[in-house]
Amino acid sequence: MAKQDYDAVHQAFRVECEENARGAGQDQALQEKSIDWLVHSCRHKYSYNFTWLGRPIIQYPQDIVALQELVWTVKPDLIIETGIAHGGSLILNASLLALLDLCEGRVEAPRQVLGVDIEIRAHNRAAIEQHPLGSRITMLEGSSIDDALLEQVRRAAAKAQRVMVILDSNHTHDHVLQELQHYSPLVTPGSYCVVFDTVVEHMPAEFFPDRPWGPGNNPKTAVHAFLQSPAGEPFEIDTAIQNKLLITVAPDGFLKRRG
Repeated sequence: MAKQDYDAVHQAFRVECEENARGAGQDQALQEKSIDWLVHSCRHKYSYNFTWLGRPIIQYPQDIVALQELVWTVKPDLIIETGIAHGGSLILNASLLALLDLCEGRVEAPRQVLGVDIEIRAHNRAAIEQHPLGSRITMLEGSSIDDALLEQVRRAAAKAQRVMVILDSNHTHDHVLQELQHYSPLVTPGSYCVVFDTVVEHMPAEFFPDRPWGPGNNPKTAVHAFLQSPAGEPFEIDTAIQNKLLITVAPDGFLKRRG
């Protein structure tokens, strides 16, 4: 098959996939069943079942696939992530960036991941630093909205041409809104700010008896407030992602910066 013929077939397939996802997004019954399944699976701590290259990742597989697609499309030089836990997401992002470097034959200035957490437990820090991909990861301990820490993050972002941001720390409305205000300017045009756990808005309040967040006070309410503010004007929700995933903890949380 000639290249132009292959390209035409591939484009037609992509259009078909986009139409499939759009249809799923318009299927209200399917959307409701997807949320119901996710809520029910949370009762069994479903997201705790998975690891990435040996580290617990605490993410739904669908969202892992979505991040892979975004990283391949955007090709960021730096991924900034708030919230570390066991470090599985840091290892995931480092592995995706390592693959990008390998595919491009990039040796100098390897792509990097910057992780921020208010508390990095010693055993998790040691495991991340000792991981084969640990050299690609820098960790900063402190509140993600602390001025001194933010200055370190900004200095790191200034050295990168393309930056992606993932917010997954304190899930209260006020905290996430402040994160969006501080971290969104670091996202380069055409890249993404991914806000995880917006699905909290759709979950029963009793799921969070010992947490300061819940329905009405969570990342999704923060995203909508952010998008209505001047700081949110360069961003839009990429609904095509959540439509094709169906199962995601980030409905309305895949924010693309125009450009």
